[in-house]
Amino acid sequence: SAHQQLSAFLCATPRLCVQPCALYPMKTYKANIDVMPHDNLLDPQGKAVSGSMNNLGLPEITGVRIGKHITLQVEAKDKKTAEAKVDEACKKLLANLIMEKYVFSIEEA
Repeated sequence: SAHQQLSAFLCATPRLCVQPCALYPMKTYKANIDVMPHDNLLDPQGKAVSGSMNNLGLPEITGVRIGKHITLQVEAKDKKTAEAKVDEACKKLLANLIMEKYVFSIEEA
């Protein structure tokens, strides 16, 4: 059928393959993402925590910056594709690029 022919074409073309198939099986990757305020921006939450350290008897701890750590899983045909998807998620949703920067690592789950 025409549907089977189209499916066969899409799956035989790696950049067009949109679902797991025998030719290009998908793998699960785990991403660890750290989102932090840009160094040149004030971090009121971090400043408050830094100020509290002295009151807790920990004057040695200063320069606290507060961010967020995100873990997620992504299905992809290879690590490069998984990295591209995570980078896109960071840019579009997980980080506010005006105020924040991000770094991530990916490993096969």
